[in-house]
Amino acid sequence: MIQHFHFKPLYKNDLLPGWAISFYYKQQLFRAEYKKDGQIAWLGDKPAEEHISSVEKMVHELMLFHVYD
Repeated sequence: MIQHFHFKPLYKNDLLPGWAISFYYKQQLFRAEYKKDGQIAWLGDKPAEEHISSVEKMVHELMLFHVYD
């Protein structure tokens, strides 16, 4: 489960899509950029390969809820 999910726009103009995101997963901090097409560009460490698809799905759901609602 993702905890302490935060996001903020990458650009001062809020109309331009792209967000900096950060969250904890399994007690480890992860940072990424969420692109306008839904791609996630990991900054630094990324979740283990066996968890990455489920983490990305959770991130997409959170972004849909918070940004695209």
